[in-house]
Order: sequence, then C-alpha cells, then structure tokens
Amino acid sequence: MRYSKMFAPTLREVPAEAEIASHQLMLRAGLMRKVASGIYTYLPMGWRTMEKIDTIIREEMNRSGAQELLFPIVQPAELWQKSGRWDVYGDELWRVRDRHGRDFCLGPTHEEVITSLISNEVKSYKQLPLMLYQIQNKYRDERRPRFGLMRSREFVMKDCYSFDRDEDGLDVSYHLMYDAYTRIFQRCGLDFRPVEADNGAIGGSSSHEFMVLAESGEAEILYCDSCNYAANVEIAESGTVIAESEEAMGDVEKVLTPNCRTIDDVVSFLHSDVKKSMKALVFMADGIPVLIFIRGDRRLNEISVQNYLGAVTFYMATEEDLVNAGLVQGFIGPVGQKLRVLVDHEIAQGRNFCCGANEKDYHFINVNFGRDFDGEVGKFRLTEAGETCPHCGGTLQKARGIEVGQVFKLGSKYSKSMGATYLDEEGKAQLMEMGCYGIGVGRTMAAAIEQNNDEHGIIWPLSLAPYQIIIVPVSEKSKTQVAAAEKLYGDLLAAGYEVILDDRAERAGVKFKDADLLGIPLRITIGDKSLAKGELEYKLRRSGEAGTISAENPLDAIEDLLNRADAPDHE
Repeated sequence: MRYSKMFAPTLREVPAEAEIASHQLMLRAGLMRKVASGIYTYLPMGWRTMEKIDTIIREEMNRSGAQELLFPIVQPAELWQKSGRWDVYGDELWRVRDRHGRDFCLGPTHEEVITSLISNEVKSYKQLPLMLYQIQNKYRDERRPRFGLMRSREFVMKDCYSFDRDEDGLDVSYHLMYDAYTRIFQRCGLDFRPVEADNGAIGGSSSHEFMVLAESGEAEILYCDSCNYAANVEIAESGTVIAESEEAMGDVEKVLTPNCRTIDDVVSFLHSDVKKSMKALVFMADGIPVLIFIRGDRRLNEISVQNYLGAVTFYMATEEDLVNAGLVQGFIGPVGQKLRVLVDHEIAQGRNFCCGANEKDYHFINVNFGRDFDGEVGKFRLTEAGETCPHCGGTLQKARGIEVGQVFKLGSKYSKSMGATYLDEEGKAQLMEMGCYGIGVGRTMAAAIEQNNDEHGIIWPLSLAPYQIIIVPVSEKSKTQVAAAEKLYGDLLAAGYEVILDDRAERAGVKFKDADLLGIPLRITIGDKSLAKGELEYKLRRSGEAGTISAENPLDAIEDLLNRADAPDHE
C-alpha cells in the first residue's frame, strides 16, 4: 500500500477524551474514530488488525470442530421472555419497537436465538454434539461507556455455543474451547491467564475468563505463586483458616463519636485498630434492604452476596432507601437490628468489635457475634493478596487484567426454559447440555496495544500488525532512492509480504514518527549513503535493533528479521 493513498489520519496530540494507552493510540494512529459515546468507526488500519484477529479465531474455531453461521442482530422479545431474561437482563439490554408495536432488542448475546434454532432442528442424539459460532456486532447500552473499545456500546464479538447429550459431553466441548482460546491468545502474542470466574447474567455452573495482564485492566485477579490456580477476585477462594479468637469478651460500651461517619474517622477518633472495626454496607436485594457487616479493612464481595441471596436486582442502597429503612447513615450497626443481617466469617470468629450504635454520633465497642447480635454467617469479603492458596498452600499474588474472552458451562439453563430436547436411544426426551464461549474482538485489539506500546506509539505483535513492513525512502526527490524503494516494494509484494511504501513528500523524521506510531514491526530505510555501499538500513520496532542488510538480495535477510520481530527489547 502506498502511504500517499492510505486513509490513516494520525494525530500528534493526545485526545482529551482518551484515558488509557489503547484508546489514545487507536485515535492517534488513525485506527478508529468516535461517532457517538461508546460507538466507533473502524478505519482501514484498525480494521486490518481486526480481520487478522478474526482469521486467527476462525482457524482455531474450525480446527476445534465448530461451524460458522450468522444470526440476526435484531431479536424478538418473545425469545427473551421465554428464557426469562427480558425483564431481568437490566438496562444494558437495548430495547426497540417496530412500526407494529412489537418489542425487539439489539442482541447483546445470542443464547436465546441459537437455542430456539436448535430446539426446532435437532431431534435425535445422532445429531449431537454440535458447536456453532459467529463473529458479529453486539449491543449493550452501557451506562458509562469508557476506555474506547474496553467498554463500548457497540462491539464485535465471537460467540460460540455447544450442544451435548450430557455433562460428560459438555466437559469435552468446554475443554476443546478452553484449549482453542489458549491457542488464539497465544497466536495473538498476548501475555494472559485463564482464571476462574463468575457467570454473571449469562448463568450456568462454571466459567473461566481469559485475562490479558495489564495495569489498566478493570478486573483484579489473584493467582498462586506455586501452582496454576488463578481466579477473578470476585470468586477467588482462600486457604487461610480463620480460627475463633481466644480473646475474652469485653463489656459493651456506648461511646460518643461526633461526626465519625466513616471507618477511618472512627478508628482515628478512638485510637483503635481498624481490624477491630465493623464496616456496615446496605444493599437493596429485589427491593428489600439487607445489611452486610465485614471487617473494617476488608472489601465487600458484591457478587458473593448477590449469589448468596439469589437476588435478581442488587444495588447499594441510596440515602432515600436508608431513610425508608430507618437507618442512620454513618452509624449503622447490627445490635438490635430487625432487618436481614449477613455477617462475614471474620466478624463471627473475632472478638470485641466497634460498630455503629444506630444512633447519630454514637458507636458501640466490645460488640461480639452470638452474644450481642446474630445474623447469617458466610464469606462475604473479597480474598486478598498474601492469603493462602486454597489448592496448594502457596501465596496468592495480585494482578490486574483485561477480560478478552470467557467460556461458560451453561448446563440446561436455556435448554430447559426453551424446550431444547433430543430423543435418546430409547426414544426418551432429554435436555441438551449447553456451553457458551465468547471473545471480544475489538477488546483483544485494545488489550494487545495496552501490553505493547511505548512513548512513540504502538508496538504490534507481528501476527496482529496491519502491515509487516514499511519502506521509507529518505527523500522522494532522489531518483536513486525512489527507484530502489519501488523495486523493493514490488519484490516484497510479489513474495506475499504486507508492505507500506511511504512515498509522501514529507521529511524523513515525520515518516519515522508515523512508522513508530503505527507500530509496523520492520522499517526499511533507503538513503543515498547506504545505497552507495550496496546496503539498506533496517530497524525492528519492538527491540529497537538497527543495522544494515544487502540491497542486492534482501528478501532472505528480511524474512530473518521478521522472524525476530517479536523478540524482547534489544540490549
């Protein structure tokens, strides 16, 4: 491709709207442009990388035995009502109505559509197992789209669905997809970890997220330093044993704590240990207030609490909710409570805690579970780094990650509600066991940039680079340079390489900056001095390695350079 003909509008300044590296660089390098909040146009350079990710996905999906099809984006409400998700999916479901007043949605996912299809078409055990996938736009009306393609309202996703006779068959399909995902992200050149995860709105029995490790990631993961255990912090377990305290129970005292509404305020005022304080959190679970008490230095695991309660709608109580429940904000405690109370196991096993007295400007000290209050006990806090691995006794470490893919065991959740059955060898109807497997294509591109960039721009893994090579003649006015550049350009195209010829009437420095910004793995520079020596200059984008190759027969040397393009930084 000749640079003079390319549509690749680059920006020198960092866009004010972009907060993380991938968003900044995708705008600066001309990979995409914003149309509306959370909605983007993919420009040619960005779309080339998207297509490369698509190709890797297709090759590995097909290798695993999955077949590609394409579903409609617009889905009738009746299918979602049949599965039970129309009313519970939430505000992210983009609902529309046709001219006849019939309700539809823009598909955020396609469990309902594919289950309906299979329930109508598959009748016998002889037609199973099946794995079907598509690559298509999805729509979720995010409350707060942000970080470019990380959390957008329209995005490209690969979703695959498996149908099996039984749980053993589902296990086989699940592991086929798990292995396929591992190969996909390895081929994309990503540093990632599969981690145990919560199923969320999709439902089902078990799940793994594929996390690209990056400090900008929204997700927090814990992993063992001694074995392969890794999990999203929302479901991470701990092998740390919480023993019952042997400390003697003190007498409950009510103390004045003026204007001490937070844990920090109370601990500072009383000169006490934060581990001896109780943090009160109030959530509305299906419209009913629930109080949760955890240790003052801990973080609440909202997913754990919601799953424990089995709540469909679950959110932190507002000031109005607190007033309606008769609670005094900043001074809420478990003693004498008539509302439902959940107590983290560390509180139940500990002794002599400080907590709100349910009266403005007052707290209790020396409060103990079982003697002074009761409640439902469970692990309602998040596991923290430094705790013991539940599998091997190693130490849990913390990292941040970007979720690029997730695999789910759905079981019979959708087949039961939507009547997806087959006849077994004895002619009896049996529910199909389903799996669901998704990859965010645009998010994978963004995650690759988060892991591969520097102060100059993107550093593409070779497998994802929109072009492999850029040829830069130092001066377009030099006939010798132009002739050499044109010959090399033609030879490389004929050999099957993806090449940009920077034929613009720009200074060499501008061309070099754009090559670095775009992240092209190999730059070949053609200048009069090097040509006079029968040489071409090269530079590898990732390692910074620079040198010369023969101008007479450069193709073998260029192939060798591309084989080293993903090597670590040059020493």
